[in-house]
Amino acid sequence: MDGMDERRLIDLGVRLLFLGLFAFAAFTIILPLSGIVIWAIILAVAIYPLFDWAQSKLGGRRGLAATLITLLGLGLTIGPLWASISGLAEHIATLSDKVQNGTLEIPAPPEGLKDIPVVGPKATEAWHLFNSNMAVALERYGSVILEFASTIGGAVAGIGFQLLAMALSVVVMGMMLPPGPKLGAMTQTFGNRVFAPKGGEFVKMATATVRNVSRGVLGVAALQAGGMGIVMMLFGIDAAGPLAVVILILGILQIGPLLVVIPLLIWAWGAMGFGAALGFTALMIPLTLMDNFLRPIFIAKGLDTPILVILVGVLGGVLSSGLIGIFIGPVILSVFYELVLAWMETDPAKAKTQEGDA
Repeated sequence: MDGMDERRLIDLGVRLLFLGLFAFAAFTIILPLSGIVIWAIILAVAIYPLFDWAQSKLGGRRGLAATLITLLGLGLTIGPLWASISGLAEHIATLSDKVQNGTLEIPAPPEGLKDIPVVGPKATEAWHLFNSNMAVALERYGSVILEFASTIGGAVAGIGFQLLAMALSVVVMGMMLPPGPKLGAMTQTFGNRVFAPKGGEFVKMATATVRNVSRGVLGVAALQAGGMGIVMMLFGIDAAGPLAVVILILGILQIGPLLVVIPLLIWAWGAMGFGAALGFTALMIPLTLMDNFLRPIFIAKGLDTPILVILVGVLGGVLSSGLIGIFIGPVILSVFYELVLAWMETDPAKAKTQEGDA
């Protein structure tokens, strides 16, 4: 190695060192806000068709359209959820006051509760005890109730923090919408540099996957929770709002609304008349099952990636990374699936021939 080559090698090493230091510093600065930024990107990708339509109706005023969508997003994310959480906290406080004052009245357990295998007899016994002797019941089950209440309180506090983070994500999303085409072109260029020559296709596929998952997961969960909330309000259930929020969260997390619906149906057949309970059940069961056929339709629409890959990505993502994994999981699995297909379809002999011709 002569002096010139050695100087170039040292020069390259110094450049790589400074580049690595700047990359590390940038990563350190962005890391605390990574969740908010990722959510903002997901929201911007999912909402961009609406933004494009709005700015065309407003004469191309992209800033005004982004501001209106941001305000609407803040209203939709914080307003109803905050009101429902406040309502839930109020119900818990009222229940606590009634327990302390001894004025809490609990109806008799439903007749069919004792017939439920395993848990039915025990639940019926505990229900009868609370119905007949509240003091003894609290003495026996007080620790369990306190632990459950503390868990609910922690969950409510966590949701409040998530609301603040979501509000910041919506604001950052609004800042990303006006330069959307430029950001999209930069992302495609980066994709081509990393996954040439299909990087741009992968970026388009990731964009379509995020939009479809947002419709299939968030959209269906919101539709399901809204429908059930309306049904509960029609049948006079006081906690319809908080229960609808719980159903929404369970739907987004891919757990499903059965954890709320089954106790509600048991309560309805014990507390309502036969006709009202039958009507309530007839409306709630189709709403409970609707996500099973609507979600795959919305997620698979317009995508070449098999629906099984998308669903595995959604479930695996939420188990490994929480709520944000619902979007990251299917994107990663879809890109990996396409990379594997591209690798399997590559003919080594043909590729070697093409390199020789070049």
